[in-house]
Amino acid sequence: MGDNREFHVLFLCTGNSARSIIAECLLNYLGQGKFIAHSAGSQPKGEVNPYALEALQNHHFAIEHFRSKSWDEFSGPDAPPIDFIFTLCDEAARETCPIWSGRPVTAHWGLPDPAAVEGSDEQKRAAFENALHIIRQRIERFINLPLVDLEDASLQQRLDAVGKTTPQVPRS
Repeated sequence: MGDNREFHVLFLCTGNSARSIIAECLLNYLGQGKFIAHSAGSQPKGEVNPYALEALQNHHFAIEHFRSKSWDEFSGPDAPPIDFIFTLCDEAARETCPIWSGRPVTAHWGLPDPAAVEGSDEQKRAAFENALHIIRQRIERFINLPLVDLEDASLQQRLDAVGKTTPQVPRS
């Protein structure tokens, strides 16, 4: 992997309405142009979860351009070359994925679906804040890996380890 190139990263969830959208936003911001993030789903919901948008907006991110989309957009000849694919939900990790061009490195970074939380609006908002915090910590670990210096096997182990960490969630 070259020193000055951009890395394209695809975050997958079945519905592409919450976790993968949050990850796309955070990596595009934190990656500072070195990483170009995308998100998609095998069965996209067709709209982004309003609590996901609210959480991003509360952290001062622009939210107008996010949309729920199919992973088919990233498997065709016009798709950007994907270097890394991270599944964020267990369902997407178990599904048969399309054939991706190139040989992207894949890892499972599963975390509970904040959209599945039932309860008050405050409980739902807290679940999305928690997911955003976990995703941010994992992305920070990912972007600080010495990608150009790691052999394929070592890189795979490090990416898998990122997904297995349970970051500390700040108490409010």
